[in-house]
Amino acid sequence: MKKKVGLLPLIIIMMAFLIIPLIIMVIKSFKLDGIEVFSLDNYKEFFANKYYYESFINSLVIGLFSATLGFIGACIISYSLLGLSPKTQEKIITISNLAGNFAGIPLAFSFIILLGNAGVLKMIIPLLKNFNLYSWWGLSLTYMYFQIPLGILFLYPSMREIKKEWKESADILGASNFYYWRKVAFPFLKPTMISTFIILLANGIGTYETAYALTGSNINLLTIRISALVAGDVFAKPNMGSALATVFGVFMLIIMWLSQRHNRKEENIEKEY
Repeated sequence: MKKKVGLLPLIIIMMAFLIIPLIIMVIKSFKLDGIEVFSLDNYKEFFANKYYYESFINSLVIGLFSATLGFIGACIISYSLLGLSPKTQEKIITISNLAGNFAGIPLAFSFIILLGNAGVLKMIIPLLKNFNLYSWWGLSLTYMYFQIPLGILFLYPSMREIKKEWKESADILGASNFYYWRKVAFPFLKPTMISTFIILLANGIGTYETAYALTGSNINLLTIRISALVAGDVFAKPNMGSALATVFGVFMLIIMWLSQRHNRKEENIEKEY
């Protein structure tokens, strides 16, 4: 009973800041702006209006791109950390924790100082003279700053659980390094890798402050479009914004469900053997 009472503050916070706003958002997504009549027109407009569904596609592309590069970078760095001393590993993980949470307007401002039109690095390095920070590639580069450290925080603990005895046993049995990673290490890391990639994908799609601070409305992204619909001074359409947010939420739920289903199948196969 005491344990249940101890969970009461957490339940209240989740209800107030997560569950209730989520329910309200879904309900509003089925209402027309100004009329407040239940309808599917908001979702029909999402698929009919090129400006809306292109924002989702653009966010998906940059999310996949940044998640893929961030995942690859995190895998390489996490594996490299295993060869360092424990103290050095702790220091790098601490730095990764700070970098993974350093996003939004401060991060955009930092990159503007370094790589903006009058950035320090552009003045020092001639090769960066033509680099445009306020473009698609500039936005992708900025995303890398927090995607890679975030991936390290999720991948590194699992990589530390790989036992040296597994590699030694594989070597004794004559297995190649590639065979060891394919049959032993990778199956062990696979659930964590899938979960990490999904988190990075959601983070890339859902980032708002950094993208808006760098590009404003120059790049049509889902988060920027939702913000314009909810808080627009001239053409505010909060219910349409709720529909876009609901589509994004459903998309992420489907991906998470597919990954969990895949992991369960892998576990059932392992149990059979």
